Amino acid sequence: MTVLGGLCLWLAFLLGVWGALAGFVGGWQGRRDLQESARHAVFAMCATLFVAVAALEWALFQHDFNVEYVAAYTSRNLPIFYTWSALYAGQKGSLLFWATVLSLFGSLAMLLTARRHRALLPYVAGVVCTVATFFVSVMLFGQANPFHRLAYTPLDGNGLNPQLQNPGMVFHPPMLYLGYISITIPFAFAIAALLSKRLDADWLVAIRKWTLLSWLFLSIGICLGMWWAYVELGWGGYWAWDPVENASLLPWLTMTAFLHSVMIQEKRGMLKKWNLALIIGSWLLSIFGTFITRSGVISSVHSFTQSNVGYFFLFFLIAAATASFAVYANRLPLLEAEARLESMVSREASFLFNNLLFVGIAFSVLWGTLFPILSELVQGTKVTVGPPFFNQVNIPLGLALLGLTGIGPLIAWRRASISNLQRQFAAPVTVGVFTALVLLVGGMRDGYALMAIALGGFVVATVVQEFARGARARHRQYGEGHAVALGRLLARNRRRYGGYIVHTGIVILFIAFAGMAFKTETEATLRPGESAILKSPYGWTYTFTHLGVSQYDALNRQVTAATLEIARNGKRLGVLTTEKRQHVDGFGRPTFQPSTEVGIRSDLREDLYVVLAGLVNGTEQAVFRFTINPLVWWVWYGGMIVALGGLIVMWPGGGSPAVKRTQAGYAVRLVGEQ
Repeated sequence: MTVLGGLCLWLAFLLGVWGALAGFVGGWQGRRDLQESARHAVFAMCATLFVAVAALEWALFQHDFNVEYVAAYTSRNLPIFYTWSALYAGQKGSLLFWATVLSLFGSLAMLLTARRHRALLPYVAGVVCTVATFFVSVMLFGQANPFHRLAYTPLDGNGLNPQLQNPGMVFHPPMLYLGYISITIPFAFAIAALLSKRLDADWLVAIRKWTLLSWLFLSIGICLGMWWAYVELGWGGYWAWDPVENASLLPWLTMTAFLHSVMIQEKRGMLKKWNLALIIGSWLLSIFGTFITRSGVISSVHSFTQSNVGYFFLFFLIAAATASFAVYANRLPLLEAEARLESMVSREASFLFNNLLFVGIAFSVLWGTLFPILSELVQGTKVTVGPPFFNQVNIPLGLALLGLTGIGPLIAWRRASISNLQRQFAAPVTVGVFTALVLLVGGMRDGYALMAIALGGFVVATVVQEFARGARARHRQYGEGHAVALGRLLARNRRRYGGYIVHTGIVILFIAFAGMAFKTETEATLRPGESAILKSPYGWTYTFTHLGVSQYDALNRQVTAATLEIARNGKRLGVLTTEKRQHVDGFGRPTFQPSTEVGIRSDLREDLYVVLAGLVNGTEQAVFRFTINPLVWWVWYGGMIVALGGLIVMWPGGGSPAVKRTQAGYAVRLVGEQ
């Protein structure tokens, strides 16, 4: 099977080279035979890579430790749940996963693209084949072949990194990969539009679902990564501005900017140059994120070890950026706007400011991430940029962005009148100010947290007002009950009102992030029967009493567990367990890969977060770190609401053309009422 997998990689490489040549030449010369050949090359490449994946999974499940990759990332006692995920746990396997999924997405783009976009498909096939061929070539020529065999066969493998033996890491990496990979499809259509000179709004229609799909995968992947870092790493938080975290955030920021600015191009024919630049930039940032993860130039708990693969990605990143922007610059004269910004007080202006803030945050994150590399190149010393820099720059920008989230829907297109502004802003501003006053009276004095929650109240009031206006309009026009009107409003205007649900999730996330300003923690060394006390931001007093330590074997690890009793203001809440784990191989030998299992007690208001730091001289006297994290529960549910809103926006619409015409007229009526 591994021989078959290796042969499939070579076949995929040859198919990719041919598909790229046939796609670009066929599109340029208008040759139908070459265009069809490029299309078939994408399908064939997808099939061969799927066989390669099946071959590697076969080796993983058969414990073929003569295969270097299998020996490095699995062991005989590794649970099956994690054995299949070893496919993308290492660098070589993740490259195969990336190329395979890209060829699958390319095949779907070939099959599902509407007939009116067919002229773009040869170039799309060429771009997909080019990018997929690069990933295959890295495996074949960059010493990253997942089917490479050892000169001997070990009795057992090294096993999966203990930090990856967590449900979050089974789903988090593929979600991020899917987000990164699917960006290639909008990028391919953008390049196709540039090469074919079909630069009207038609290519935007072709990529709408793909762009949303990529954004949704990235959103879910980032949230799952935050959850994994919180429950597995034991440092007490969920976002540390780690370089690899930043690399995943960068394309999400630019894609979110694009999803807002593209509405201006669709409605007014503006920002054509900007939108193409955002798509190209987002794809380049996805490749940059892959370079950061695989080059080893920046140390991170998320990254792979240093290898020659980084040079391949650096060269490809530079070459792709040069080629993409050369084509872009050549087509700039064809990208003139069809209208101009008529007023700074308009929805177009709010979207423009929104985009500037997104790009500003992306630039600050990119600069902070690259600074250690640049400082080492210039000075010879790596200067690390820590969370204080990112927080100092991005918190004010993020708050301004949150405010615009509420302002944008309230302002009319083209030009807003004074009466329109007064009518639209009255209720949301009142709610925002009232929220701030309540917090001040309640004793909140942290400026950023106060602003985040007050602006959150303003945005939520905006969303509620928009839903209420739309439901009332349907009630008056069709005589529907308010509940039915609300449901049909959402069902028939998914893009708009699903977007409002996303905004609601973002508000919840901002408020949850603000809660971390009131985080409290302490460290204590306790013997059984001794207690530590920690004050909650809500004024409660928590008592943690050490009950004892137990040691036992479980699956592929030796566990040292400490149990504590928790009381709040003297009232017993229950017990909590935190663990240190020493993983062992299939023969029971320690692998010297310890991990921590955090003890967490969560409710709507705060999390009790306890970490066993270690035992004192092998006794039951233990060192604990106690942390109280406010509002963490809302981070996970805010992320779920964002994902739900994204799914609603993506959900395919139905109805006959007549229904759609009625819907369009209804939308005009709503705008008129505002």
